[in-house]
This record gives sequence, C-alpha cells and structure tokens, in this order.
Amino acid sequence: MKKIVLVSALVFASSSVFAAQNAPVKGGFTGPSSVSVSTVRAALDSDDDAAVVLTGYITSSLGNEEYQFKDATGEVRIEIDNKDWSGIEATPETKLVIHGEVDKEWTETTIDVNTVQLAK
Repeated sequence: MKKIVLVSALVFASSSVFAAQNAPVKGGFTGPSSVSVSTVRAALDSDDDAAVVLTGYITSSLGNEEYQFKDATGEVRIEIDNKDWSGIEATPETKLVIHGEVDKEWTETTIDVNTVQLAK
C-alpha cells in the first residue's frame, strides 16, 4: 500500500512540473520606457542595437521582408519578419508604430523590427 501511495505521489508531482513547463508564458511590462530613439534621424545617428520606437509610414516593399519606412525626419530601410506583423495589413497611408533595434552595417543602417502596431 505504501508503494502505491509513493508511486501516485511521484506521478502527480512529475505531471505538475510537466504542466508548468508547457504553460504559455504571459505577462510583461506596459508603460513608460527609457527608449529615447523615436525618430528616423535619431535612429540613423544611434549606436548598433539601440532600441527604437518609430511612428511613421511604410512607403514601399523592397522584397524579402524589407521595407522603406519614413517619418517627418527621414527614411530608413526596415526588416519585418512575417510573424511580427501580428495580422496588421498596411498601405502607404497607414500610420504605424514600430518597435525594434538599430542594425548598423558597414555601409548601411537598418531597423530590425520586433513589433508593428497601428498608430492611434
């Protein structure tokens, strides 16, 4: 009888650990941040991997998940992975907010976009 209770306890404990490991992760912080890069001009002058939040328009598709983005201060090439669109469909007239980071290469600066949102 003790063996049955012990085995039952081990099975219950292991299933609880397994369920916790496979639970979807939710949560995070929503609120003010220290991101100071909020214009294309500032992004072009920023260091590699600097966090950016830009508001503006995608003016054209360049192919291979790359787009031309503009705001009132300038234009920059951005890369948005298909999974990061979150179901948003945009035209050149759709005002967007993009979150990402600066990607400095030898000859060009681009923005690697993590999330796309409709501007309010």
